[in-house]
Amino acid sequence: MTSKKIITVFGATGSQGGSVARTLLESKKFAVRAVTRNVTQPKALVLQELGAEVVKGDLNDKALVEAALKDAYGVFLVTNYWEHHSKEDEVCQGKLVADVTKRLGLKHVVFSGLENVKRLTGGKLAVDHFDRKGEVEEYFWSIGVPMTSIHLAAYFENFLTIWKPKKASEGDYYTLALPMGDIPLDGISVADIGAVVSRIFDSPEEFLGKAVGLSAEALTVQQYADVLSKILGKDIRDAKITPEAYEKLGFPGAEEMANMFRFYHMKPDRDVKLTHQLNPKVKSFSRFVSENKEALMGI
Repeated sequence: MTSKKIITVFGATGSQGGSVARTLLESKKFAVRAVTRNVTQPKALVLQELGAEVVKGDLNDKALVEAALKDAYGVFLVTNYWEHHSKEDEVCQGKLVADVTKRLGLKHVVFSGLENVKRLTGGKLAVDHFDRKGEVEEYFWSIGVPMTSIHLAAYFENFLTIWKPKKASEGDYYTLALPMGDIPLDGISVADIGAVVSRIFDSPEEFLGKAVGLSAEALTVQQYADVLSKILGKDIRDAKITPEAYEKLGFPGAEEMANMFRFYHMKPDRDVKLTHQLNPKVKSFSRFVSENKEALMGI
């Protein structure tokens, strides 16, 4: 195993990290060190069976981070704001990994970052789960770590949970409440990220020092609704909600999510063509819905 270069994958039992770890294992070009807080959980054991070295890790524990990165060539890092909803924790975790990778001399970091919306908009918009990743990304660049940052489009998986169509209060139809108006919203399945990251690790000379925006396709809310209607056999429509109305819906994080959609109105860089080049098998929304039809039929 040690004859191959080691890629350390943080969050290896999560959605992004799991996709990356499995794809790297399938490619057989690198050895995979899968980092998770619980090495005996079923997902960790599956990775071990597939050939990964599974190690205990905690992004708040410097000694464990150092052990996870020792002798590694590269690292895939994703931090999880939603785990603790703490701006400070996410930034501290990211900076810790940045400092250790710099000191140990790792050759290639792929960081799942996002834009620092607050800085880009001069403080007009705050989107904490973007901004903190943006801060970490800026810190990596500032200390000179050899890195590629990936900026993901909205997950298609959100349509299975928080963006699921809802029954209209009157009439026999459903609505999609995404405040985008007629502006296309980029999307991607989180399962397709691994193949992209694997290609990036394969081509360091092409991607080191760059931020790469990823998207399978960009559809308007009505187009998303049309795909859902066709495949599910239900009447699903754009709710035509505004960001102002969305932020008053009252659920936790509604204002932050409204600001995220306002930022999406500004059309941040997500490169559909490049994404398809990096992963020719990347799913369209139509295919994603077809594959998840059973989960969506319960709306």
